[in-house]
Amino acid sequence: MKNSFKGLLIAGTLLLVFNYTATASGLANRTNTLRIGATPVPHAQLLNLISEDMASHGITLRVVEFTDYVQPNMAVISGDLDANFFQHIPYLESNAEWSSKLTSAFGVHVEPFGLYSQKYSSVSSLPNGASIAIPNDPSNCGRALLLLQSNGLITLRDGAGLNASPRDIINNPKNFRFQELEAAQLPRSLQDVDAATINGNYALEAGFNPIRDSLIIEGADSPYVNIVVVQKGNENSEKIQALRNALLSQKVKDYINRNYGGGVAPVF
Repeated sequence: MKNSFKGLLIAGTLLLVFNYTATASGLANRTNTLRIGATPVPHAQLLNLISEDMASHGITLRVVEFTDYVQPNMAVISGDLDANFFQHIPYLESNAEWSSKLTSAFGVHVEPFGLYSQKYSSVSSLPNGASIAIPNDPSNCGRALLLLQSNGLITLRDGAGLNASPRDIINNPKNFRFQELEAAQLPRSLQDVDAATINGNYALEAGFNPIRDSLIIEGADSPYVNIVVVQKGNENSEKIQALRNALLSQKVKDYINRNYGGGVAPVF
């Protein structure tokens, strides 16, 4: 009886040691892993490019790909992700919950926003009453309209700013009809509309060269810099600083300039 009790005691102790070791190992693995959400092109590509650089600093980079612009922010807020890389500051600030809980850690590049068409080869050939698809989120909708205004196609009311909507158009000489769609759907909409304003990453994914294929495009001085976003207070963490050093490197700059044909412009 005594030996049985002693055996149970030893077994229980070993189980506790095993559980503690497994838990400690799990915590260590999580501590040394940076979980970051990204849209596929170019964000996930750039992150995968620096995976080995992060590993050399003892950090495992886990890239989770998204095809929408909402889930990555919610995943960082919930703690399911440590960071995300897909958006610009106007988009982050377009939602009160996001802007109150999240912040930019650093900027990486600009993806010039452009107007594309499969039916017309120039802006001047767009017909009267042409249908133009634009993003339906406030910041990118405003960005699209500002692009059209800067090229003399429409006029927005004074003060419309970055969150302009079609309601702010006060002059529309060619009577364009605007259709608001989710940003990811815009490349696919080209068969149904006369033209569409498309974010640079989605244009690249669809096989467009933004410099060559767009009818009009933002300049490289665009204020819409793509940023790495984290929970407030985490922007100076050791893992995020390691990510910053790896992404803002000559290796990444050379890769961008070599592979995206001007569709992605580094800001470092």
